[in-house]
Amino acid sequence: MAPPSDPAAILQRYLDVAHDAMRWKLEGLDEYDIRRPLTTTGTSLLGIIKHVAWVELGYFGDVFQRPHGIAMPANADEVNADMYAQVDESVDDILDLFATAQAHATEALAELPLTTEGHVPWWGANNPVTLHLITIHMVTELHRHLGQLDILREGLDGAAGHRDGVDNLPDVDAAFWPMHVAELDAIARKATGIPSP
Repeated sequence: MAPPSDPAAILQRYLDVAHDAMRWKLEGLDEYDIRRPLTTTGTSLLGIIKHVAWVELGYFGDVFQRPHGIAMPANADEVNADMYAQVDESVDDILDLFATAQAHATEALAELPLTTEGHVPWWGANNPVTLHLITIHMVTELHRHLGQLDILREGLDGAAGHRDGVDNLPDVDAAFWPMHVAELDAIARKATGIPSP
């Protein structure tokens, strides 16, 4: 763990933990489940990874005039274009983009002081920011989207856990969960006056 006297190292650790856990949420799934829409707004596992990669490239690139050199997709102006993978964008392509974005963020934190000032064009005209603020913003962005991946993955195949090697779940056998869910449903029904099926 990073020493508490090194804020940049602490922020880097939280970025890395989120990146690693996001990759882990895709492990063991077939390509269709990784790509397919899982919500009423079309959110997919791979779409979240693609979105986070482009957002991260923007914040650690454009905001601090650190070009990343990656061409925007041809359909970049399309509504929600960053939230799904095109047919010709493979899972590996998106994961490579995600790794590139992570590396670009890591370089920014290694090369620039946290007090470095930048400007977020999409936040409006007068919005000076620091690398410190943007890194906190990206830590929250990554962990927010990681929570989405958690729920979507659990809905697909029941796989749950905090990150690889740390599931952060009670030490119970598989039979516990269906009984627990049934008990919670009974509580919700009783509290709201809805009869049991």
